[in-house]
Amino acid sequence: MRVAAKADAQTRQYAKANPQAVAQAATVCGAGYELSMAKPLPDGTDPRMRFATLFAYTKGGNDNGCAILDNNAGGPRKMNIKVCNGVTGDSSKCDDDPGTFSQYAGPVYTAHPVCAKVTATMADSSGRPWINYSTEYAFLCN
Repeated sequence: MRVAAKADAQTRQYAKANPQAVAQAATVCGAGYELSMAKPLPDGTDPRMRFATLFAYTKGGNDNGCAILDNNAGGPRKMNIKVCNGVTGDSSKCDDDPGTFSQYAGPVYTAHPVCAKVTATMADSSGRPWINYSTEYAFLCN
């Protein structure tokens, strides 16, 4: 699994420590994608204590983006992953994948990933929110 040249230190460290998880998540997106971000969630949580991991991949530099929300909670959870086009596209065009998932939500795609907004949510088994994370930096934002 290739890591994007401009991926941050946290993503590089995560990929090095979890090569199998990163590679498995990448196969969901399809061939030719490289990791641009791996974010253990909830934000600020020790990666060993995470409930989910947000994976963002790019293809062809910044030509295409794919994101998934990997379920690390140990059972089915209500989840959603959503990506809206970035600065080079119509930001009102979004792709999302809501539902109850044992493995992952997504993949969701954008043809305009530069600074595309990605939102990831997850609830515990009783429906209380565990994760409500949003970023414009899941893909390379430059």
